[in-house]
Amino acid sequence: MDVVIDNSQEKIEIDDSVYGLIEKVVLECLRLEEKGLDYEISLTFVDDEEIKELNNEYRNVNKSTDVLSFPLDENEFDIPGNTLLGDIIISAETAKRQSKEYGHSLEREIAYLTAHSMFHLMGYDHMKEEEKQIMRDKEKKVMLSLGIFKN
Repeated sequence: MDVVIDNSQEKIEIDDSVYGLIEKVVLECLRLEEKGLDYEISLTFVDDEEIKELNNEYRNVNKSTDVLSFPLDENEFDIPGNTLLGDIIISAETAKRQSKEYGHSLEREIAYLTAHSMFHLMGYDHMKEEEKQIMRDKEKKVMLSLGIFKN
């Protein structure tokens, strides 16, 4: 399993310990879905302005958001080694705001956004209420198993 992390913003400090946490979340999501470890995931931290541009370009929504997921079709690339699962883009600014709003740490918010996005990369969505509940249950299992989320 390869998790390639890039901090492309300078507005919010991202502690190095967050990188290890992200890897644990990715691993737990793959484990929960009974996937192997032969995957590569890229995660990039950006600011609100950049995620707004990406959201507008790819989703035609002209506002910032907390996280974007770009799943890649497993069959799209025939590269030996790890299968490219997709890209996760997190707005560090929005994650920081949301952590304050919800009364928890930035690390916990990043862990949640990573889990949320991982399930998008693995084909889950939350457009319908029943889909949303399935996805939320999976996110909660990951957070609980890592001791990040309390009941």
